[in-house]
Amino acid sequence: MTGSEPGEFLALLTADEIADLRAAGRTRRWDRGSTVMNEGETADWVLVLTSGRVKVSSHTASGTEVVLAVRGPGALVGDMSALDGHPRSGTVTALEPIEGFVVHDFPGFLKDHGRVAVLLMRLVIGRLRDADRKRVEYGAFDTAGRVATRLVELAERYGEPAEGGVKVALPLSQDELAGWTGASREAVSKALRSLRDRGLIETGRRRVIVYDLEGLRKRAR
Repeated sequence: MTGSEPGEFLALLTADEIADLRAAGRTRRWDRGSTVMNEGETADWVLVLTSGRVKVSSHTASGTEVVLAVRGPGALVGDMSALDGHPRSGTVTALEPIEGFVVHDFPGFLKDHGRVAVLLMRLVIGRLRDADRKRVEYGAFDTAGRVATRLVELAERYGEPAEGGVKVALPLSQDELAGWTGASREAVSKALRSLRDRGLIETGRRRVIVYDLEGLRKRAR
């Protein structure tokens, strides 16, 4: 998977800005399952993904993993810690083989590229809005509704046309999907079964085929 997702950081930059950003960094690769960043560490570098997907997660006091986000090509990761000097707020793990470029002194880059700084501010505001929306979901939706919401998000971002529907190469295990929906693995399994019984989806090993995206959207409300 290469290129940039629409709306992600890299997709918003001009060719010259991308060239300057690449010149300030170096290319790195990680294998699937590799830890890219650790929650609690202090670091001054950011990662701009150019291929593959990662999950951003945190752990509760009891050790339960909470998946905060899934990021794909074009995403900027680790920017908050690089900008404010505080420890990283989440762990970043490669869901599949990934590649990107690591940029040190990201604040220095932003000082020289004021337009990019404004774009980043808008992206951060968008993340805050998304976090607020998810908090509302957790209080207002049942587990099946939250699972449907996440599957719609994955289908819209990563879906590929398939016979009779949209195929999503699911990078998340059921445990990780549970951590992304704020539910137990058992509740997620039950929710997936309910969505299958309605004919909305078909599930397989690390893949989902959505047969009725509009129906899934309605179940997500």
